[in-house]
Amino acid sequence: MPWFVKIETGVVPKPEFDRYVPAHKAYVQGLIDRGHQAKTGYWGERGGGMMLFQADSLVEAKKIVAADPLVQNHCVTYELHEWRIVMGED
Repeated sequence: MPWFVKIETGVVPKPEFDRYVPAHKAYVQGLIDRGHQAKTGYWGERGGGMMLFQADSLVEAKKIVAADPLVQNHCVTYELHEWRIVMGED
């Protein structure tokens, strides 16, 4: 299954963003539970983050990202890319 990366930038004040973090974590756990091997985190300097996950296609990846509570609640802007691993994958 291909890997995808959502690179995001926060666009709302931190208190508003933080309201949706629990829902975002639950959403990511759901992706993990369904086999998407999702990982999420934020940049040390704040203001954005990244989610790495697997999906069957770019179409599915777009649907996955659209379901993210941070996206649905307009807390972030993002770029979505397919990541093609050249080393380190068995």
